[in-house]
Amino acid sequence: MNILALESLDLAALVASRVCHDVISPVGAIVNGLEVLEEDKDEGMREFALDLIRKSAKAASARLQFCRLAFGAAGSAGAAIDTGDAEKVARGLFADDRTQLNWTAPRVFMAKNKVKLALNLCLIAAACIPRGGVMNVTIEGEGDDVRISVSVRGPNLKLASHVADLLEGRSESGTVDAHGIQPFFTGMVARSCGMAVQVTATSEEVILTAAPEASAKEGA
Repeated sequence: MNILALESLDLAALVASRVCHDVISPVGAIVNGLEVLEEDKDEGMREFALDLIRKSAKAASARLQFCRLAFGAAGSAGAAIDTGDAEKVARGLFADDRTQLNWTAPRVFMAKNKVKLALNLCLIAAACIPRGGVMNVTIEGEGDDVRISVSVRGPNLKLASHVADLLEGRSESGTVDAHGIQPFFTGMVARSCGMAVQVTATSEEVILTAAPEASAKEGA
């Protein structure tokens, strides 16, 4: 298994590609809806187009707000982020008719990388339940003893085989693409704040747990 080392420009390009991929779909739907409004005079089609534009604009906004906290600077170096804001963007992105989000965490200002870590763990977990399900997010402790747990259950539950290795900064091929950059980035964020991520996957549940590195090694 090869340890990955990315140049800063390559990392930035891959993360940007991932963010653009997430936003392209709803933005494209908005464009399609506007074209229908311009070209079709049928009232039924125009109402359909308006509904598509409304839903797609809401989806695009939710994704951008989430990405701003999960991938962006969200303030100057050393800044803290309100966990209430993190919950809000997570609910905007994940909580819908298919997915139930249970968020258990005190509302406090927490080191931004730890909040980014929690949100990125949510992204990994959400990818495990493509047809929806239940996502449980728990943040407890304070200071250097913060612990984060994200678990999911749902139909067609599956954790991609490369996720655990990429979280540790490793890859069998020695490379990473835009599809795998998010778990790789998540591992980088975890290590930046002295934490390690453990993955537990069964046929019924996937659990991602981030804890201080010393504690994670003791529990291994």
